[in-house]
Amino acid sequence: MVQKYQSPVRVYKHPFELVMAYERRFPTCHLIPMFVASDVVDEETSEDGSTHRIERRCALDVDAPRLLKRIAGVDYVYFIQKNTLNRKERTLHIESHNETFSNRVIIHETCCYSVHPENEEWTCFEQTASLDIKSFFGFESTVEKIAMKQYASSIKKGKEIIEFYLKELEDEGIIHVPRWTPSSLPLALPRPTSLSTSPPVLPKLPVSPTVSIPLPADAKDSASQDAKQDSVALQSDSLTEILAGTPEDKLDADYIKRYLGDLTPLQESCLIRLRKWLQETHKGKIPKDEHILRFLRARDFNMDKAREILCQSLTWRKQHQVDYLLETWTSPQVLQDYYTGGWHHHDRDGRPLYILRLGQMDTKGLVRALGEESLLRHVLSINEEGLRRCEENTKVFGRPISCWTCLVDLEGLNMRHLWRPGVKALLRIIEVVEANYPETLGRLLILRAPRVFPVLWTLVSPFIDENTRKKFLIYAGNDYQGPGGLVDYIDKEIIPDFLGGECMCEVPEGGLVPKSMYRTAEELENEDVRLWTETIYQSASIFKGAPHELLIEIIDASSVITWDFDVCKGDVVFNIYHSKRAPQAPRKDPLGAHGITSPGGNNVQLIDKSWTLGQDYSMVESPLTCKEGESVQGSHLTRWPGFYILQWKFHNMPACSATNLPRVDDVLATLQVSSHKCKVMYYTEVLGSEDFRLVTVCVSVTDFCGPASFVISLYVSIFCHFSSSVVL
Repeated sequence: MVQKYQSPVRVYKHPFELVMAYERRFPTCHLIPMFVASDVVDEETSEDGSTHRIERRCALDVDAPRLLKRIAGVDYVYFIQKNTLNRKERTLHIESHNETFSNRVIIHETCCYSVHPENEEWTCFEQTASLDIKSFFGFESTVEKIAMKQYASSIKKGKEIIEFYLKELEDEGIIHVPRWTPSSLPLALPRPTSLSTSPPVLPKLPVSPTVSIPLPADAKDSASQDAKQDSVALQSDSLTEILAGTPEDKLDADYIKRYLGDLTPLQESCLIRLRKWLQETHKGKIPKDEHILRFLRARDFNMDKAREILCQSLTWRKQHQVDYLLETWTSPQVLQDYYTGGWHHHDRDGRPLYILRLGQMDTKGLVRALGEESLLRHVLSINEEGLRRCEENTKVFGRPISCWTCLVDLEGLNMRHLWRPGVKALLRIIEVVEANYPETLGRLLILRAPRVFPVLWTLVSPFIDENTRKKFLIYAGNDYQGPGGLVDYIDKEIIPDFLGGECMCEVPEGGLVPKSMYRTAEELENEDVRLWTETIYQSASIFKGAPHELLIEIIDASSVITWDFDVCKGDVVFNIYHSKRAPQAPRKDPLGAHGITSPGGNNVQLIDKSWTLGQDYSMVESPLTCKEGESVQGSHLTRWPGFYILQWKFHNMPACSATNLPRVDDVLATLQVSSHKCKVMYYTEVLGSEDFRLVTVCVSVTDFCGPASFVISLYVSIFCHFSSSVVL
């Protein structure tokens, strides 16, 4: 595999002619111990003296394992460097390649010094390099690692070398070197007196060596790059000054440090190369550099993997107009009243602070009142706002801020937060957000966790990535109020009032969402808010004499059928049946034959009227009568394979005991058959036997530690899943 490097644009606040003190590093340089010596192989100057070309053969004493050197059969590595100085154009082009072992390893580097496009008194430097190890006695991987490590270290040292020689010129009283003119003779900067020595003799090695370490080339490259890539870093905090004159398609090294943070040379290279690739191939809007960097960090700076997920995310953003979400999305009133999360100042590091009072949130109520799509849209708007706040804080605090802190208050968490459809909806939302907002959560503060929670965390934490684990800070009870608590991460003045602080917090207190605000799947669908997921709920209409039935085929006898449904209108009776044979094709809406339709709902019958209970099918659970407005959750452990039928049927009102006549309500219901009398919204899922055993273990944990601890452990596992990415 070919390893590539691309540097950012490094700006030197010195004229080109002074920066050419770079030539002082030859024939050797005490600042680069591995750079043993160099010999001039060829040299020529144009007639007018404007162009000077020189070719050198350089030797490196590579810092490689002794065994590797012995296997390679060499002590030094040689490379060829060709420099072309154009005094008229004020450019220096450098090309280097390895001579040693060139049939097994190919190393190539190009560097360029040029005048800053906006300021003639400044100098720009760029470099690119590639390393291709075709074969090296089975040590390809080792050699590659050594080469890249030494190359990276030498790149960073380059700035020191240039600064050293510029300081040396200053000490010698040279603060200005005149530019070349057609009438002038080429001027050579005086050699340093403190380091001047007679050129060392290159170690004699065969010109066509049998072996050599590829690192050298790298190393050399690094050496030459070192000298070239530096200059006094810009100290201005002004983005305009930092970027002044830098071509739009290039990144300035000082801009990277000021707005993106300290990156290694290879990380800078990955960012620049991915950015350049997007500019050349991507037809849509190019994301901001901070956003590109997040995807690289999410994939440990693996270019191919980061490019894949970034392109998928860009397509997603364009398809759903996410870039305009903050301008187009207005939170429904139910979210403003019952969604217990919001932004609240910033932490001590300048990161935006998001507070989530999870224990006070009615997850089920929000899903039922809004649907997954609206909830997802709201969560996305929160993350978009987080990105905006990071940019704003980067400018305010004068340092890179690319992520935020999330404070989760678990006071009030209980078993209602374990509502399975809600958890599943939460995970589906997380899946979308995690794929499109990686590396945005810098720290997660979990407060007022049950006392047993630290024990659970001790058991779970070894299975969590170390970088993710470092982001978690967990406080049981009121421990967050003591030393090493919240004040270590948040200024005392902005600790929310509900946590014992003095700062008023505008995060809603939450509470249960009124069931009157619950809406059906059809109502949510009609609002045209569909985004990227499908609702997990289905709706059904139930008539007198026309139940709704759902077929579930079971292969594994020890499977578990789970259900969750709400009775939206009327009273129903819920039954579960088992049959060894499959029912006939479902019959839909039998009332349609009489010109009666069931508006806005599904109605299916599976049990044939010719079937006999106890012979063709059997009841496996006792009938359950459910009143209007009730929410029902349950499960059934299957004993036999076959076909299971879940049935919701109209609940017949009992006749008057004295007269044995139908009740008035029953008569009126019969007369009003044109409108569906009952309506349910339901969700079902089948768990395999292994999952069921896991559930059994979890129940045992609940019995031992308490329901809240079980809920906490579940939500922590969710947080671990998305801790590198999202805020809910």
